[in-house]
Amino acid sequence: MTDIVDRAAEREEEMLSDALAEQARRAGLSGKTLEDSALNCGECEAPIPLARRKAVPGVQTCVACQEQIERAMR
Repeated sequence: MTDIVDRAAEREEEMLSDALAEQARRAGLSGKTLEDSALNCGECEAPIPLARRKAVPGVQTCVACQEQIERAMR
């Protein structure tokens, strides 16, 4: 039987994936492929994890830098 914590973690992962996909759609990255993604962040040079590159094809920044960019845009 699946533990409630496991189910919550799975749901959180689904929600994150959905949010990243929506962000990519709004940013116009939906036509991009995994190969279009940067291996390292264009801002801080930190490695971009494979999971993020798969979730947001064409991504050029790590999560931390993307959050800073979005905060600055507000």
